[in-house]
Amino acid sequence: MARWAYVNGRYLPHAQATVHVEDRGFQFADGVYEVVTILDGHFADLNGHMERLGRSLAELRMDWPAAPRVVERILRELARRNGLVNGSIYLQITRGVAPRDFKFPANTKPTLVMTAKRVAAFAKPEQLEQGVAVVTVPDIRWGRRDIKTVGLLAPVLAKQQAAESGAYEAWLVDTDGTVTEGSSSNAWIVTRGGVLVTRPPSHTILNGITRLSLLRLATERGIPVEERPFTVEEALSAGEAFVSSAGTFALPVTRIDGRPVGDGKPGAVTMALRQAYLVYAKGSTAG
Repeated sequence: MARWAYVNGRYLPHAQATVHVEDRGFQFADGVYEVVTILDGHFADLNGHMERLGRSLAELRMDWPAAPRVVERILRELARRNGLVNGSIYLQITRGVAPRDFKFPANTKPTLVMTAKRVAAFAKPEQLEQGVAVVTVPDIRWGRRDIKTVGLLAPVLAKQQAAESGAYEAWLVDTDGTVTEGSSSNAWIVTRGGVLVTRPPSHTILNGITRLSLLRLATERGIPVEERPFTVEEALSAGEAFVSSAGTFALPVTRIDGRPVGDGKPGAVTMALRQAYLVYAKGSTAG
């Protein structure tokens, strides 16, 4: 099946989808984005992603390129044209095209781009059976990590360091020694007492939409939750650890900087939350 993209009012073959050389997303990373997962034909947490997109736009004083309901309609149509059953839609909005100047341009129309990706599986069998490894790196990002901007150079460098170390993900560590989040995920631990711990929302992390759903699912199942910072050493002494994102759901972490977490195997709480999220997502929003 052909792969289709969307650019400023047009559905185009993926290879023909382009933006102007002076688009501010390209020259200044002056834009925001969301990634919406499609699972068995259902959009996972679509309402949450659209709400966060609106918040990101507002924080950067950017306009919607069209009414939110219209943007959602385009997203659904692009998924249909690509025949997505399992995959994702990447949605990006920039401040638009203007002669290069740092200050906001006047009367510029925002750029709206969407691309689609199909996946055969959201996790490899060995990742679920054995867990994944993370490495820790200093968090060098800017101070407004709560805005989902396209300025991702620091996470790119962290993810590359993880890959070169043979790890799946990098955990970013703040100057006080606490873990903020992963380069493209939220970070979690489960204490040996069974308490689920993750950093509270603030300017220091992106408040993940999957993160919010997992917190709700944990509460519904009577799992004790603490939203607070934790250190790398606390994570290493925990019973379980995992990462969450739109594309990973809850993925077990069994090694941090080459050292095992818990018994070195995926934990029961992690896998129960992953299964609960899969059930929830498949019934959340019909495609």
